[in-house]
Amino acid sequence: MELKLNSLTKRYGQKVALDSFSYTFRDGIYGILGANGAGKSTLMNLITDNVKRDGGSITFDGEEILKLGDSFRSQLGFMPQQQGLYEGMTAETFLAYMARLKKLPGKSIRSEITRVLELTNLTDVRHGKIGSFSGGMKQRVLLAQAMLGEPKVLILDEPTAGLDPKERVRLRNYIHDLSKDRIVLLATHIVSDIEAIANDIILLKKGKIMLSGAPKELIASLPEDNKPLLGYFTLEDVYLHYLGDDEAEDEA
Repeated sequence: MELKLNSLTKRYGQKVALDSFSYTFRDGIYGILGANGAGKSTLMNLITDNVKRDGGSITFDGEEILKLGDSFRSQLGFMPQQQGLYEGMTAETFLAYMARLKKLPGKSIRSEITRVLELTNLTDVRHGKIGSFSGGMKQRVLLAQAMLGEPKVLILDEPTAGLDPKERVRLRNYIHDLSKDRIVLLATHIVSDIEAIANDIILLKKGKIMLSGAPKELIASLPEDNKPLLGYFTLEDVYLHYLGDDEAEDEA
């Protein structure tokens, strides 16, 4: 399984949100790390075809996704950064609504809802109204809807935004458990979200790849003469070294 992006480019007026982005993703978890405004959400929205690209190509197993159309979308799960939840709905009703939007076969919807509720540990609150849920539970509902239909590509845009540390760890563990035999792209500006679970990390700055590789490789790239007081580097040091001078901008 292979998702290949080649010279992907997106502009908003005079601003280049993504600049000739090229990368090949295979099975595993990929952390897309960058400050607000780096182009993370733009990248996610281009892969999901929620916005139109200005240049480049995206292929899935060798076929352009624009030609694949619904056959690619059926293999795609997307958890957007901000999505309005129908807080008056129960978790089960919301998932049934999303399953119909995804055009899942009617006969399989009930069993599929049961499956994703179990995956995200929401079975006991399936009849609870979303408006009564904690922030972490709401994020798990969004993760559950992204998993409907057993997607081969799972795209998560700032999945732990607004969560307290305990809920962040819990959601991160769910994501790790769901990553087998699929491509998972996790865009975040929170280093700890990906430090323990990402197979590879892409550092994104002003729409361009600054550096990419396994966490240990990124840490090894830091100059020895800047070693911190602890005596060893962490991924946080990598972020500060390569991206720390980024000015926070609104995400394109």
